Amino acid sequence: MNTPPNPDVGRIAGDPDAFEEFYRAHLGLVRGFVVRRVSDPHLAADLIAEVFLAAIDGAGGYRADRGTPAGWLTGVARHVVAAEFRRQARDREATRRLSGRRHLDADSLARLEERIDAERQTRRLYEALASLPRRDRALMELVAVDGLTVTEAAAVLGVKPGTARVRLHRSRARVQSHLLPIQEVSS
Repeated sequence: MNTPPNPDVGRIAGDPDAFEEFYRAHLGLVRGFVVRRVSDPHLAADLIAEVFLAAIDGAGGYRADRGTPAGWLTGVARHVVAAEFRRQARDREATRRLSGRRHLDADSLARLEERIDAERQTRRLYEALASLPRRDRALMELVAVDGLTVTEAAAVLGVKPGTARVRLHRSRARVQSHLLPIQEVSS
């Protein structure tokens, strides 16, 4: 039996008012997700916009039985950010030549720079997470950094909740073992 899509998600593609409400309700989540992963405020603004455009395009595929709208949108954001990183890795020269970045006003730029500075510690944690296999690192990020439940993160990643719990437990132990020597040295 299919659960009808959440009206806030299902209507965002065709109803500007529904999209505005959805956007306002989830902007903080998306902005936080993006600025924890990038340090360039212009790129962050572009990726935030791309996440919402991708959400509009994918709204018809949202299934409430697979997770909350926030969990679904986190998955959309994860794919958008990963796609950007893949594009950069494949062709850095083309990325440097692109001049189509949206210009930010001084206030917007200052707010993004403040958020980026506030998330500096989180980006340092990503260095410790780099020792994990990609699938385990993604799970750890969704739960520990983005605040999803293990069940929501499992749905985003397409694994069973029990599998996600085991992977998360092992990943936490690995990250702690990598961070402990750093913490002891700085004490």
